[in-house]
Amino acid sequence: MLGGIEAGGTKFVCAVGKEDGTIIDRVEIPTTMPDETLEKVFQYFRPFSLQAIGIGSFGPVDTNKISETYGTIRATPKDGWRHYPFLQTVKNEMNIPVGFSTDVNAAALGEFLFGEARGLNSCLYITIGTGIGAGAIVEGRLLQGLSHPEMGHIYIRRHPDDVYQGICPNHKDCFEGLASGPAIEARWGKKAADLSGIPQVWELEGYYIAQALVQYILILAPEKIILGGGVMNQQQMFPYIYEYVPKIMNGYFYFSELSESTSEYIAPPCLGSNAGIIGTFVLAAQALQEAFAAGEVQS
Repeated sequence: MLGGIEAGGTKFVCAVGKEDGTIIDRVEIPTTMPDETLEKVFQYFRPFSLQAIGIGSFGPVDTNKISETYGTIRATPKDGWRHYPFLQTVKNEMNIPVGFSTDVNAAALGEFLFGEARGLNSCLYITIGTGIGAGAIVEGRLLQGLSHPEMGHIYIRRHPDDVYQGICPNHKDCFEGLASGPAIEARWGKKAADLSGIPQVWELEGYYIAQALVQYILILAPEKIILGGGVMNQQQMFPYIYEYVPKIMNGYFYFSELSESTSEYIAPPCLGSNAGIIGTFVLAAQALQEAFAAGEVQS
């Protein structure tokens, strides 16, 4: 049996399940201060006999396994969590193998192995909600360099009719600054859920998302793009994305998926809100396999 923690800025989703992605039990815990939150997490897991646990965390986090601060939450504005040794704290308490990555990387793994991108060699999972982040899988493995990618902070071309300056505290009008949930609310004066009947809201959002997708396609050429997160619950936005992506690409880097089957190439998550927690089971299974190979645990 495997455990999973999908750690978000407002709530932790904890679950136990199997390597095949089956969820056996699941609970949600509000995110407060680290010690208080994790004590509730540990209380949840104590009745279960777990072989390993996986963590998909809000970030930015250190995902470089050779780094001295691997598994630490970095410069988050979340009170109490800045520089918190998340991975080591869980290891010390649970005393089992622990896999660690970002929450969006976990969702990418879930969809890659059990969802929308199953059977492919690559995919890109993008979450658009309170923030914007992405996890890329290339040749079956998560893309990892000095750290995890921060694709929500690329710069995109501003729409000529958009006078909003952007909400990102670091970059103002980056992708996240112009197209995240808080940006939509700040620009229009209402939450995204209350703007569903106003087409110009979603055409502008689709325009910005399409610009980012074109950049990702040109750089990574993924076999599938999956769009998740709270903002993407506005399904009326997808037709604008399907219209703008090939228009912005303008015939360059042509392949049939962009012109003939855009709605299959760019799709919502098959696993819905469970993509992340199922992905944490994958991280747990990988950590267990690595521990077996290193002789740290026995089968």
